[in-house]
Amino acid sequence: MVKEEQLDISKVLIEALPYIKKFHDKKIMIKYGGHAMIDEQAMSSTAKDTVLLKYVGMQPLVVHGGGPEISRSMDKMGKKAKFIGGLRVTDSETMEIVKMVLVGKINTEIVSKIGLHGGKAIGISGKDNFLLESSKKDPAKIKHENGEILEVDLGYVGKIDRVNSRIVEDLTSNNYIPVISPIGINHEGNTLNLNADTVAGSIASEVDAEKLIVLTDVPGIMTDPEDPDSIIRRIKVDELRELVDTGIITGGMIPKVETCINAVENGVKTAHILDGRIDHSILLEIFTKDGIGTMIRK
Repeated sequence: MVKEEQLDISKVLIEALPYIKKFHDKKIMIKYGGHAMIDEQAMSSTAKDTVLLKYVGMQPLVVHGGGPEISRSMDKMGKKAKFIGGLRVTDSETMEIVKMVLVGKINTEIVSKIGLHGGKAIGISGKDNFLLESSKKDPAKIKHENGEILEVDLGYVGKIDRVNSRIVEDLTSNNYIPVISPIGINHEGNTLNLNADTVAGSIASEVDAEKLIVLTDVPGIMTDPEDPDSIIRRIKVDELRELVDTGIITGGMIPKVETCINAVENGVKTAHILDGRIDHSILLEIFTKDGIGTMIRK
């Protein structure tokens, strides 16, 4: 006799079928961040989700961050992380540590995790084949306690000028999952530290990704940060801008929201902000009718 649990599994698979068909051969950009980067179980769950997307016929791409790990490594080396107005200042010594952590440690760990679960992943950075041509960011304007506006040079912190996506396209067309470290290269060959959310959004737009998925440590976009039940499941870009303008969305969520808005306005069909602390959050968002996070569309 068929058990009720088995029937539930079959219902889940049938519910997923239309989405598997709809997104077949589509590029899905996943930005690993938050818990999915530092918790062993969460990272393993996210890697499994990424591999499953590949095996059901999609083309996942991964961009990862690494801020907390960079700070920990700096502490171990006796180098104090410097922040001004919440922004990391990256001098030449810090930049060497950033490269070591992002490219040498985190990137290889993610590649290994994906490989462990049967995926073919290759780690690259924005320097490979000049994937992310960048230039130094303008000095940041920081408001001092006395109200004075100060201009602060953030050092080797960059902005993306151009995405040369050929290397990414070559990898996906040969059934590899690109795992990309968020560092750029300028015309002199120097390395620049880039915002990982911005990198994910920029590459997603350039390769005509179907979705941009940003993993965070919150359930999604909420009208009340203290109330998880206030999560917004679906929202349009114009409505999202209103939430920023009226101060409902604040702090660290603003750069993620801006990344999603820019991506959707530049060709990505939908952007999603998900809670990476939940096991298999990517699958729940893509393959179920209601999803679990916030979906942003044009």
